[in-house]
Amino acid sequence: MAKRKPIYVEIVIKAPMETLWTYTQTPEIHQQWDLRFSEITYIPKSYEEQSQRFVYKTNIGFGLSIAGEGETVGSIEKEGILTSSLKFSSANPISLISEGNGYWRYVPTDDGIRFLTRYDYRTRFGVFGSWLDRFLFRPIMGWATAWSFDSLRLWLEQGTLPHVSFRRSIIELIQNLSLFTIWVYQGLVPKLLVPDSGEMDILRGMAGLAGYERPILTLMGLGEIGFGLLFLILRGQKRKVLHKTNIVVLILLGLSAAAHPATYVAPFNPITLNLAMIALSMVSLLGTAVLPSAARCLRSSREGGKQA
Repeated sequence: MAKRKPIYVEIVIKAPMETLWTYTQTPEIHQQWDLRFSEITYIPKSYEEQSQRFVYKTNIGFGLSIAGEGETVGSIEKEGILTSSLKFSSANPISLISEGNGYWRYVPTDDGIRFLTRYDYRTRFGVFGSWLDRFLFRPIMGWATAWSFDSLRLWLEQGTLPHVSFRRSIIELIQNLSLFTIWVYQGLVPKLLVPDSGEMDILRGMAGLAGYERPILTLMGLGEIGFGLLFLILRGQKRKVLHKTNIVVLILLGLSAAAHPATYVAPFNPITLNLAMIALSMVSLLGTAVLPSAARCLRSSREGGKQA
């Protein structure tokens, strides 16, 4: 294969080895938690010692799907370590992946099972395919693998079904994208691109700001854009603090508009807009369930690139 960094993902799951093996080696269960596959079907063996062949399908939207096939072999190593080796390929002409191989490994520890994978693949479409894989497809595949591993962990440790975790994650994504869009729009359009739309008039009415309205408005716009970007950057507890800060800031901004009563009757005024944004943050804060996160996974081998 071409010189490139293989995808490596590792997580510790507190579950019995037999349970983890079942949840990762049974197609009907595997396809529930793994974002990379929509369907996985085992091909019946001709004899027991034969490697397990399978076919898979991944839906990519717009009624399109990519199908492929592969085979896997399980083995038991010293100290109770289990390994499942894998080869896969796709003859589908729209598939970026032509063929690849890798493994899953199950390592018993005092804290649980170290569940890890390492895999790599060849790409189609020459130089274009290689660059597409390097800068887009491979990062997405790595993230999807890590997110799926944490989704499996939540299923086994907390009983949260993968489709529930996925739906909750989509809801959280919509909330944060909405707040990001509103803050960036409010900072960019009425303050930086079209400052004469009314924002400048409000500043002109404030004592002591004569002559400084434009630079102050510019700083306010940049601040709002930066604040909006935080909804895409921050994760976990930091994001919860951000939502609390958002509520406080919106309340203060709404009260500050009292000096200009006309703003309260304008379309999308501080009452309607700020209340809607506050509601988005409150819904996010009330969603106390732990969501899957790719950040919980180790993304490089502890052995410095050697097989773990």
